[in-house]
Amino acid sequence: MNHFEYRKIVNPPFFGRNELFCDNVRVEDIVSSVGTPAYIYSGKAILTNFNEIKDAFAPLNPLICFSVKSNSNLTICKTLAEAGSGFDVVSGGELYRVLKIGADPSKVVFAGVGKNSNEIRYAIENNIFMFNVESQNELENINKIATDLNKIVRIALRINPDVDPRTHAKTTTGKKENKFGIDFVTAGKILRQARKYPGIKLAGLHVHLGSPIYTTEPYVKALKKLTKFLPECNQYGIKIEYINIGGGYCISYTGEEVTRPADYAMDIIPLVRQTGCKLIMEPGRFIVGNAGILITRVTYIKESSYGKKFVICDAAMNDLIRPTLYDAYHRTWPLKSNVPYPKIEYPEEKPIVKRGTEVVDVVGPVCESSDVFAKNRVLPKVKEGDLLAIFSAGAYGFSMSSNYNSRPRACEIMVNGESFSTIRKRETCEDLISLEL
Repeated sequence: MNHFEYRKIVNPPFFGRNELFCDNVRVEDIVSSVGTPAYIYSGKAILTNFNEIKDAFAPLNPLICFSVKSNSNLTICKTLAEAGSGFDVVSGGELYRVLKIGADPSKVVFAGVGKNSNEIRYAIENNIFMFNVESQNELENINKIATDLNKIVRIALRINPDVDPRTHAKTTTGKKENKFGIDFVTAGKILRQARKYPGIKLAGLHVHLGSPIYTTEPYVKALKKLTKFLPECNQYGIKIEYINIGGGYCISYTGEEVTRPADYAMDIIPLVRQTGCKLIMEPGRFIVGNAGILITRVTYIKESSYGKKFVICDAAMNDLIRPTLYDAYHRTWPLKSNVPYPKIEYPEEKPIVKRGTEVVDVVGPVCESSDVFAKNRVLPKVKEGDLLAIFSAGAYGFSMSSNYNSRPRACEIMVNGESFSTIRKRETCEDLISLEL
């Protein structure tokens, strides 16, 4: 998270203390203005990460479609659109968002296993680039709607290659037991019946294996399987023009070095070149994950006779549900501390208490035992009113937030260099009931 760093204060009365900055803005100054909980993003980090992927795969000149589900804020989407990004959407609502910010529909791909007829019609009417089709029934529905509209729409078959991406079971999407994609046998059947679908142009193959994926091996396995399938497409006179390798590129949640876009590209580019197809990519987490943090304030410190100490915060699982859903590890640290922020943390290691630190659970106020951000975590000692940063929260953070327990959702802030602005206002209790009758 290069755009979030602790800097030593050199002036009294806090000489020697470390304080968190986002680019050149002191994070506490932001919080003093907007309150907590608050999502804070670095605009520079978002563009840096997007350009890292773009540069790594430049030899193929790919269509990079930002995965809107990872973070659907309008300002973030607009920032990426202006940088040349396309968009991967999975609902009519996400399509509405990207069209609202002026995105080019010819750079939009529509994925998802359950696109309904209204969403399909909306997408066709707005001339999106391509549908990633997940079943034969969906294909037939798209064909019917396209024919009714007197249009021919471009589609890619989303193939389920039965490849284990070696990531969390709940974020794996390319194994045979997953709901996503079409197996090769069914895909072959679709090829044989392709002439039955006058409203369809079968132009691509798509594969998305899950996220985060920490090695290139799953991509290589999946691409080799797709390559073996291409002759069958040719046999039925179907010209595959596009290979879509999805997203899933990992980020570091611990501070450790991980696979970078250049590493993925080294193994992926030669395989795509062999196909002679154009490349489409759908990154999300890599672009925004480490470009955002969630700031929360300590409400209470609670100690039990059982030997547990809880740091109870004003953010909760409704604000960031990843730890609850996936046992996800997010580094957590006070905004201000005399204890240096560790370069690397190893989640599997037994907590080692050093001077000025203690073992705590960082939890929220929601009435669920799973409302935990950090369990048995070594942190500097904090007191009520202190601020904590939860790192690597830019992807699947606010976009998965909810109003559970009738909690208004957090605000979102964008930092650009030495200034910041609100890009989503904090919800109010009035907002919670505004649609109810």
